[in-house]
Amino acid sequence: MKMRLYTFALVLLGVAVSANAQTLTVLYNFGSNSGDPLFPLYSGVIAQGPDGSLYGTTPLGGTLNNGAVFRVTPAGTMTVLHSFMGGDGQAPFGGLTLGTDGNFYGTTFFTIFKITSSGQLTTLYTFSGDSDPNGWEPYAPPVEGADGNFYGTTSAGGPDGGGGVYKITPSGTITRLHSFLASDGYTAYDALIQGTDGNFYGTTSQGGSGTVGTIFRITPTGTFTVLYNFDTTHGTTPYSSLVQAGDGNFYGTTEAGGASGFGVIFRMTRAGQLTVLHNFTGAGDGGNPLAGLTLATDGNAYGTTDVGGTLNFGVVFKLTPQGTFSVVNNFDSIHGAYPTTPLIQNTNGEFYGDTYEGGTADEGTFFSLDTGLGPFVSLVRRSGKVGRVIGILGQGLTGTTSVSFNGVAAKFKVLSDTSLTATVPKSATTGLVTVVTPARTLKSNQKFIVVP
Repeated sequence: MKMRLYTFALVLLGVAVSANAQTLTVLYNFGSNSGDPLFPLYSGVIAQGPDGSLYGTTPLGGTLNNGAVFRVTPAGTMTVLHSFMGGDGQAPFGGLTLGTDGNFYGTTFFTIFKITSSGQLTTLYTFSGDSDPNGWEPYAPPVEGADGNFYGTTSAGGPDGGGGVYKITPSGTITRLHSFLASDGYTAYDALIQGTDGNFYGTTSQGGSGTVGTIFRITPTGTFTVLYNFDTTHGTTPYSSLVQAGDGNFYGTTEAGGASGFGVIFRMTRAGQLTVLHNFTGAGDGGNPLAGLTLATDGNAYGTTDVGGTLNFGVVFKLTPQGTFSVVNNFDSIHGAYPTTPLIQNTNGEFYGDTYEGGTADEGTFFSLDTGLGPFVSLVRRSGKVGRVIGILGQGLTGTTSVSFNGVAAKFKVLSDTSLTATVPKSATTGLVTVVTPARTLKSNQKFIVVP
């Protein structure tokens, strides 16, 4: 983990920068108020809530500087939902994921927790250190599987010392699914993703045959397979989560390695065949991408780098499906510096993210990035059987007239202007979800998979 001196100049809040018709706006400067969240760092996953706001964590800040959970509205209103006191956890690096129950789930170095949108926190499990058979020091939040349980990784501890993969029920019963060995990779920092085949996929930052990290697959019952061993040429030290695109392939980044040593963007088939799509140079195109990729509604992938760009404060980049790479924004310290967490595309079409440093207090910024993309709807659960109730997030949902799954009409209930639920209809097939509102027709940003 990089630590830097805090030496940047003070600047004004809310100034926007534009490059190639892309507009980046600082919504909040961390450290502006006493007890603020501070220094957002990887994994730092940001989640959109049913209210349309953005939720996340920082490893420092809060009342006792043990870290905090925060909410930021799209307009930039910051609320600290919880300051960790030590006994309830410390250093929540990972950020949050939204559960189908409407609550958020995350981790600190010692705990797995659930927190409501109003800030009521429940500790689901407390790790006991190196002696804990499930490992400890989880950097990433757990993700909810199709079975309703949550799955995650630990970066240390466990029987073999390198962390592992766990499953935890909503009530807090934890099961070790795998303990990492040096041969199959260890020290996982990323959040798992559940693929369209129902298995989970992730990366380790160390170990494997090349000693510099692996990509793995694990079934919900714990059958573990190494799919790829990094070898420096194709990247080293992947910190970030994978994403699975509509072509069925997985995409991600490595923090280092590649042709210039500053990391790569890669594509991997489900069989484990890996292709480097871009080698970062550490110069104008950025370098050391700690965060992974975000698949946007325009069909492109977006991400950030920790360094590089015109001022060496990092960049936001775009990669087209054809492999064309471009820089969308160069950070300048005024609007933030050293972004290490993934972007999220809100259902209003804009991207949101944060930086580790920069801003008025040089303790990080929370920003929006408008690339001109329009509203869409997002699925809280990506798969399910006929009859299952699915949460759907969006904008302007009041007065919705119809919801359909790949063209098949569904029963639905509007909960608010930014959320509704729909029941997977009989005869539904895998495909996009469509929501018709008084103002527009909204499509989901991913296909819903109908489970037999």
